Amino acid sequence: MRVDKYLNVVNITKRRAVSEDMCKSGVVSINGVVAKPSKDVKIGDKITIKFITREVSYEVLAIPTTKSIPKIAQSEYVKEL
Repeated sequence: MRVDKYLNVVNITKRRAVSEDMCKSGVVSINGVVAKPSKDVKIGDKITIKFITREVSYEVLAIPTTKSIPKIAQSEYVKEL
């Protein structure tokens, strides 16, 4: 699954366009490498998002098979480090 779509499906960003813009501006990295929006995400990858005031890291636990997941199920798919 694409990183921009993954961030949207697991409720890290509200819209896919937002996560796509974040990737294009270079604030999203996967395993320490700046990621393009089309970069595939695999189980075990570490996604880091650099905000203005802080940096947040997530570990991919599972890849969703549906178009969206409930907010309460987020912990099954991603873990904040």
